[in-house]
Amino acid sequence: MLGLPVIRHLYFHIPFCPRLCPYCSFYVETSMRTKNRAFLDALLAEVRLHAAAHAIEPETIYFGGGTPSMLSIGELEYLLGGLRDILPLAGLREWTFEVNPATVSAAKASRLRELGVNRISIGVQSWDDAILGTLGRAHTAAQAAGTVRVLREAGFENINLDLMFAIPGQTREQWRDSLLRTVALGPAHISAYCLTYEEDTRYFERLQAGEFHREDERDAAMFEDAMDLLDAAGYGHYEISNYAHPGRESLHNFGYWNAEDYLGFGPSAFSTAGARRWQNVPDSAAYIERIAAGGHAVSFEETISEKTRTGEMLAFGLRTARGIPAIAAAPWEAELVEMHALGLLESRDGRLRLTRRGKLMADSVAEAFV
Repeated sequence: MLGLPVIRHLYFHIPFCPRLCPYCSFYVETSMRTKNRAFLDALLAEVRLHAAAHAIEPETIYFGGGTPSMLSIGELEYLLGGLRDILPLAGLREWTFEVNPATVSAAKASRLRELGVNRISIGVQSWDDAILGTLGRAHTAAQAAGTVRVLREAGFENINLDLMFAIPGQTREQWRDSLLRTVALGPAHISAYCLTYEEDTRYFERLQAGEFHREDERDAAMFEDAMDLLDAAGYGHYEISNYAHPGRESLHNFGYWNAEDYLGFGPSAFSTAGARRWQNVPDSAAYIERIAAGGHAVSFEETISEKTRTGEMLAFGLRTARGIPAIAAAPWEAELVEMHALGLLESRDGRLRLTRRGKLMADSVAEAFV
């Protein structure tokens, strides 16, 4: 397709979960009524729709959710095989699949590897069963450890483990223990996220009711524990919430952080191409109906100005170890002066990076650009 910008990053939202976690604000559902051929057909039809309108040459594909690993082996074969029939995947470098430890068998792990998936992200969150209960997770710590073993036996080397801190009732000792137990397993990549209280979640309601309380000093200390322990274990802190062995950084996420175009498929998925951004309808039944009728499933769209796109690129870029080109941030001179004065930024080799203090306040720094 001459003249069209090439899109190299694809995201697939699989909105099914074994149960609804009380802290999660993503569009998910526990009903299995749409987890059938009609849903898979809708996904593949949407891919064909975009393949006809865009130049798509994937370098990264990411299956998130929800819990993509709830799909059966037959459904995975149908969906992933269908993608291979539609898209040119010769240049694909990274194909990530999110899994819940309660939904992975040895047979499913082996089939994912055979179908071309080469990176797995496991939602562990904690190695403490009591904390997993607080989070409403459907797995145990033993299941998570077993899942790592099963995936490695299936041939997966590039494995990410998701962890969470600042959980109600969690102590620093429990957090350090989770970090050390994770390091002992030797994953290629570790994501360590601070719990946030999102609106429209049960956790937010409990925060508003006074049942939960934010503890900023404890949360900051836990973040520093992650930086120190994971650095000592040889993991590079290449983005605020992400640590990796050299060469195992998430290529897909770098696409977002570099403000590159991407397409999202499935209910509630976002896409950005050029100056246009849109979101699919956050409802599986409506999504299937619209796609089956031969149309699109877009429920929201907007035009993004060049300044907004640049601001987003700077906000995300500053969260990475590479930082951002100082010249690109010149229009925000007043904000930069203040950040330097507060000790949040440092300048080196024509680039701006967060200091250790700046990393603790990364969200506040990002707000200056968006």
